[in-house]
Amino acid sequence: MTLLFIADPLHSFKIYKDTTFAMMREAQRRGHTLAVCEPQHISWQRGGKVMAQVTDIRLTGDATDWYEAQPERTAELVEFDAVLMRKDPPFDSEYFYATHLLEQAEREGARVFNKPRALRDHPEKLAIMEFPQFIGPTLVTRSAADIQRFHAEHRDIILKPLDGMGGMGIFRVGPDGLNLGSITETLNRNGTQSVMVQKFLPEIVEGDKRVLVIGGKPVPYCLARIPQGTEVRGNLAAGGKGVARPLSARDQEIGEALGPILQARGLLLAGVDVIGDCVTEINVTSPTCFQEIFDQTGCDVAALFIDALEAAMKAPATL
Repeated sequence: MTLLFIADPLHSFKIYKDTTFAMMREAQRRGHTLAVCEPQHISWQRGGKVMAQVTDIRLTGDATDWYEAQPERTAELVEFDAVLMRKDPPFDSEYFYATHLLEQAEREGARVFNKPRALRDHPEKLAIMEFPQFIGPTLVTRSAADIQRFHAEHRDIILKPLDGMGGMGIFRVGPDGLNLGSITETLNRNGTQSVMVQKFLPEIVEGDKRVLVIGGKPVPYCLARIPQGTEVRGNLAAGGKGVARPLSARDQEIGEALGPILQARGLLLAGVDVIGDCVTEINVTSPTCFQEIFDQTGCDVAALFIDALEAAMKAPATL
């Protein structure tokens, strides 16, 4: 297959842990050819098809000069067997517009993973609302009064912006309510922006588990992101320590329940975040942790993903 990866700039990759790189490496190992572009390289004009300025690459196996690139060329997205949207968050306006361009490419016959409409329909914080049986006490609101009432009920809470990533903008407020008003004003911008508030789950000391779901099935191991020192956030970007573990019975239950639903909507890969027994987020834009799990357990998550991609390419396309 010819694969186009829409991603961040290659020079920003940390290949020892980058999941997109792991996908590329496994795909090339199987004989698939690779091309890359960034979202800003995609365009469309009336009378034509969705185009991109793409660069064909070959991985070298070297840790420093890890790819060889051909001169940039213009290509229609439909020319590729599969297009993989792997741009990291945030899910901002430009990301949103890119999904519309990719959806047009789908109408022209391109196969895009994850499906652009599914990316738009599953904002990573709010997607959990559909599955209340798997989540802890949660509130989404702009109202400072609602947040105060939620705190009065649950006493120890987490507040976070809906568009955050990597643990950015997450606050914990304990029973004393210290700084709740100031934090609320910062996050809701005086009532103009929605905030997610969740009951603090003390099981975070055991890790914020990333349960990967590929082709509708949970990967046998998760990566528990464990907060370090006085930090409340387990995110690797916030200094959390990643420890791979076999799925618990509850993790397996969650993965098996959500997996077929997400797959049916065109989400070939999702990362379900679980603290204790509760789902806290469903990541669909650019889920990670492939290499950490492989390095610690030998479970080849990238191979599972390319298996699922190859199987999806054999199935009929849906719009």
